[in-house]
Amino acid sequence: MLFALTTQELMERPDLWEAVHRLRYRIFVEEMGWTDLDRPDQLEIDQFDHDEAEHHLVIRNGELAGYQRMLPTTRPHLLTDVLSDLCEGPSPSGPNVWELTRYAVAPGFRDGKRGVSTVGTELIAGFVEWGLKRNVNQVIIEFEPMWVLRALQLHFLATPLGYQRTYGNQQVVATLLTFTEHTLDVVRARRNHHLPVLNRGYPGLLGLKQAS
Repeated sequence: MLFALTTQELMERPDLWEAVHRLRYRIFVEEMGWTDLDRPDQLEIDQFDHDEAEHHLVIRNGELAGYQRMLPTTRPHLLTDVLSDLCEGPSPSGPNVWELTRYAVAPGFRDGKRGVSTVGTELIAGFVEWGLKRNVNQVIIEFEPMWVLRALQLHFLATPLGYQRTYGNQQVVATLLTFTEHTLDVVRARRNHHLPVLNRGYPGLLGLKQAS
């Protein structure tokens, strides 16, 4: 189950808020070596957790299994203010273009082949569903170069925006992904799950096992 929450909605649920920022710390600081994000409280929080950010949470059996954050490109975002050396020329922007950041799958949920877990594909289906409902058809994402091919295989039009760089222990390339209803159909077919993944409202309290 994937839930889309504003920053304010996330802050109104302290259990979700802490789980999100601890997962981000574990993935981006401890695993990927982004030491600039290190904090003594082991919470990864940055200047882009503002009131216009949208947070996507995948909940599995009472646990935070996956996460990603969507940022509007109509105001400063990661590619313009932090990772600008990844972009050759003007960064794409507009109401139909958002930036997907902090994509993360919790260690206990990394099943699947070739590094693409079932939680990971749910996050992918989720941002496409979320975007199509909002007249958003493009996302900027900074990820490992091998993901460009994976995106093309899912029928995204994947356009690199610059050269790959090294951040922490990871090679990263900024890419513009364009998607349509056809993309969503392909993603759903690859997942063998054709029902929508987006849910309304809040998930239950974390730590409470849910009936399957």
